[in-house]
Amino acid sequence: MNAEEQEVPVKRRGGFILMEVVVAITLLALILTPLAAMIFKITARSHTIIGGAYRNGVLMKQVNLLESLPYDSLPAGTQTTQFPANPYPHTVTTIVAQYYQKYMLKGKTVTLIITPANSLYKPDTTKFIRSTSATLTALVDDGQ
Repeated sequence: MNAEEQEVPVKRRGGFILMEVVVAITLLALILTPLAAMIFKITARSHTIIGGAYRNGVLMKQVNLLESLPYDSLPAGTQTTQFPANPYPHTVTTIVAQYYQKYMLKGKTVTLIITPANSLYKPDTTKFIRSTSATLTALVDDGQ
C-alpha cells in the first residue's frame, strides 16, 4: 500500500448542529405551550375561588352582625363602608328600608352589597328581612 491509498481517519466533530437546536426548541415549544395555557387557566380559577371564599366570609360576617343588632338599632337608609385592607379590599353597602308595620309587628328589609376592589372577584348581594321579636298577645290593642 502506498501512502495515497492509506485511509485517513475521519475526525468526528463534537457538539450540535444548528438544525438539531432548532428542532429541539420547536419540540419544546410544542410541549410547553399547552402546559402554559393549562397553568394560566388553573391560576385564574384559583383566584376566582379565593375571591369567592373571601367574599363569602365577609358576607357571613356582615349578615351575622346585622342580624345580631337590636331591631331598633337598624336605622333606615343607605350606609357605605370601605375596607381597603388586604387581603380582600372591598366596599360594603347596607340598605335598610321599612317593610311593614302592623300591630306590634314591624319589619325592615336589609340589602347587603359586597363589592370587591379587585375586578377579578365578583360582587355579591343578599337581601333579608329583620322583624321585631315582640309577640302578639290576645286582646291587646296597641292603637293601630
